[in-house]
Amino acid sequence: MLLTSLFTFVAGATLAWGASLEQVTDFGSNPTGIQMHIYVPDAVAESPAVIVALHPCGGSATQWFSSTQLPSYADQNGFILIYAGTTQMSNCWDVQNPDSLTHDGGGDAGGIISMVNYTLERYNGDASKVYVMGGSSGAMMTNVMAGSYPDVFEAGAAFSGVAHACFAGAESATPMSPNQTCAQGQIQHTPEEWGNFVRNSYPGYTGKRPRLQIFHGNADFLVRAECAHQALEQWANVLGLELTQTVPGVPSGEYTQEIYGDGTQLQGFFGEGVGHIAPVNEQVMLRFFGLIE
Repeated sequence: MLLTSLFTFVAGATLAWGASLEQVTDFGSNPTGIQMHIYVPDAVAESPAVIVALHPCGGSATQWFSSTQLPSYADQNGFILIYAGTTQMSNCWDVQNPDSLTHDGGGDAGGIISMVNYTLERYNGDASKVYVMGGSSGAMMTNVMAGSYPDVFEAGAAFSGVAHACFAGAESATPMSPNQTCAQGQIQHTPEEWGNFVRNSYPGYTGKRPRLQIFHGNADFLVRAECAHQALEQWANVLGLELTQTVPGVPSGEYTQEIYGDGTQLQGFFGEGVGHIAPVNEQVMLRFFGLIE
């Protein structure tokens, strides 16, 4: 009985000591009252990289934490994961208001930047290795973060999103919104005009721009694949790149990869028969980020 009790105690203690998703309530300026959760692996790197992970509409930080294999990769490689969460607009991110679409303008984007700054300071994070990823609404917000805060993010990966500022001026960016012209790929701009949305979010900025991966399903009828083509046109214009190669079967048989320039700055992936949301491919994303080999 004593040995059994001792084993139960030790096993319980081990679980208690293991890394887990923790909520942070006092992380700095938070204009829209969004939530912060953080996952710090037990074997965190000395100067860790940081990935911001953004959930889809109707989701949450805890749901997105359980939806990918990123925590296990964090355990293996020592980087930190920030899971931001919103409870506004059916748990959809604010990707339409000027606050988030303007550098230092506040909004949901401003709260996310506060989370990044908090994490970098508390855990001695590497400010040159901050990344952002998300699905659906989180993918839309990924493009917003990359456009509004190019000085913060090294790279991003958007799974079934839309171009930066595609929803600008709309009442909301939810599947229930009466205006679905953006999500249906019906808003048309030239690549230069799409690029100007990014440049106008941080006027006068001349520094390095984030590298991007854009994933989308060709059978996505909620957020049409045209939205991904628009995002690629936007970032190709901002980064000064052209489509140089199309590779079928990458990362798997149903996908076609689009390579811009030499592929180190911008890549697109379109899945035939893939709907909403395009599945997160952690290995392809983390290799692009430079966090795994």
